[in-house]
Amino acid sequence: MADAPRKDGEPMRVAEVEGPPPAQRSATGGPAKAGKAALTLGALGVVFGDIGTSPLYALDAVFHESDVKPDQASVYGIISLVFWTITLIVSIKYVVFIMRADNEGEGGVMALIALLQSALGDTRAKVALVAIGVFGASLFYGDGMITPAISVLSAVEGLEVASPSLDSVVIPITLAILTLLFVIQRYGTGAVGRLFGPVMVLWFSVLAASGVGQIVQDPSILKALSPTYAVEFFGNDFGIAFLSLGGVVLAVTGAEALYADMGHFGRAPIKRAWFWFVFPALTLNYLGQGALIVEDSKAVDNPFYLLMPEWARIPAVVLAALATVIASQAVITGAFSVTRQAVQLGFLPRLTIHHTSEEEGQVYTPAVNMVLFVAVIALVVGFGSSESLAAAYGIAVTGTFVTATILFFAVARALWHKPRWVVAIGAGVFLAVDLAFFGANLPKVVHGGWFPLVVGLLVFTVLKTWQRGRELVTASRREEEGPLQDFVDEFNAMDPPLHRTPGSAVFLNASKETTPLAMRANVEHNRTLHEEALILSLETLKVPHVPPRERITVDDLGYREDGIVHVTAKIGFQDVPDVPALIRDADALVDECDIDIEHCSYFVSHITIVRTDAPGMATWRKRLFQNLSRLSSNPVEYFKLPAERTVTMGQHIEY
Repeated sequence: MADAPRKDGEPMRVAEVEGPPPAQRSATGGPAKAGKAALTLGALGVVFGDIGTSPLYALDAVFHESDVKPDQASVYGIISLVFWTITLIVSIKYVVFIMRADNEGEGGVMALIALLQSALGDTRAKVALVAIGVFGASLFYGDGMITPAISVLSAVEGLEVASPSLDSVVIPITLAILTLLFVIQRYGTGAVGRLFGPVMVLWFSVLAASGVGQIVQDPSILKALSPTYAVEFFGNDFGIAFLSLGGVVLAVTGAEALYADMGHFGRAPIKRAWFWFVFPALTLNYLGQGALIVEDSKAVDNPFYLLMPEWARIPAVVLAALATVIASQAVITGAFSVTRQAVQLGFLPRLTIHHTSEEEGQVYTPAVNMVLFVAVIALVVGFGSSESLAAAYGIAVTGTFVTATILFFAVARALWHKPRWVVAIGAGVFLAVDLAFFGANLPKVVHGGWFPLVVGLLVFTVLKTWQRGRELVTASRREEEGPLQDFVDEFNAMDPPLHRTPGSAVFLNASKETTPLAMRANVEHNRTLHEEALILSLETLKVPHVPPRERITVDDLGYREDGIVHVTAKIGFQDVPDVPALIRDADALVDECDIDIEHCSYFVSHITIVRTDAPGMATWRKRLFQNLSRLSSNPVEYFKLPAERTVTMGQHIEY
């Protein structure tokens, strides 16, 4: 047990919860004890589903969207562009560089935001960079809507290749698969997840084998791996080549998943799976598709399935459907995880979040699931084909690439203190590539690219409005609550002393600085207080997890005998805010915290927000904030409180 200075000069008690140390991670992140093969197989099943299903539609989109002629020079140029795009963006940018920026092993845009918030302090640069990061996270939701739609639809469209008469059933089958996919989300994916790895091993094996079969017939396609063919392609017709980048970028959809899912497996297993299995399989398949198009220009209509012998096309459709469901599952659960992180970091209200298994990372958010489902169904019905949906896809993907590059190099400068010239050169090179792909996708805005931009702007507005409104309401609430130390001093100075109700009470409060409204109401209106009163404040740190021994700080507020203590519980933005468990940690170790955990009452304040004409936020944003506040989940469920022992007390707060 450690000591820390207090206001009155005496030490306050800081509880170090006993127990095993935090789970050990390898030098590259991820559980150290898990076998390399198991982690690599798991990464194959979860991380690479999206990028692994890109061969279904990427080349098809290139030749149909940008008027690229399927002659040998153009095909070689496109295949060269695809190969070097995958190399530069995935292998070099994400795997070699960006995956180094982890927040205690966790990756993703929210992890970068948390790193920058810790490194920059209160500066204008921090505000701007966090806003960029929030917009990047917002675009992810657009990606989460388009990925299931285009992936499953492109897989089922293989039925048309196997038998043109099945054209009429493509949309109904796609809708049925997607409906089932979203319905089963509430049950969790733990059991299904164990099957993902072997299925994706089979999928990538088929990609490689089908590509090799065509390469053997035309080995000259291997020359397309040279970057000179991409350069010549631009030299022959710069305009067409530039626009083709809008389709080429579809070959790297899902690249951000390598970084976002790093916390589940660690950097090393993802790198192994990528370089030794996924990258070669994708390269071989794209080479095979290119060789097929050179041989038969009509193959541009669906080169992936036409690589297969006729007898294998129906089984390939089934396997592709499984692979695309896996790809969709990764994006959907990713949206759930991003939502939970946004809630913990203060960008969203307390939404209802269910944990679907003992695995801490497996969560289910009903509201997000419903919104995604409605949007995905609307996309399939509205666009009608994967070719049409491809126009909407590139904007979301390239937008996330740009934000990731900006945030990564900001971290490199602010946190790692890399020289300015190194940061400038690195950011310049990668931003040039990212912005080229983003620019090539801009003409798609009128043909469907508006959708992810609109989704991104809407989500961004929601996130920033909640963050700002929360700041205003918190300031008003602090005025109503008053200083906690003054309240405790006045309480102990009462003569005669206030009546104390037998038993224990826990009051949830935002911070240590102010008095819980429920406690103040009990004392001022009911003229009573429980014999043992614990005030609990949850502090969410800018790290994914807080080790058990560092979570709890207990302060007796200067009076050891009055039965009033304050507990600060620190949690990470991926930790579960289980209040009874946190109190149990404090009570087990600190004498001042003598709380009857099994029978104590919990007091929470229900805030009714009253809109005024006070400055700080536009009226329409205040209305939006009020509507968002109604979505906030029951604090009893969110904080894992026992419903039969929880008391809710109302209070109006003006802002």
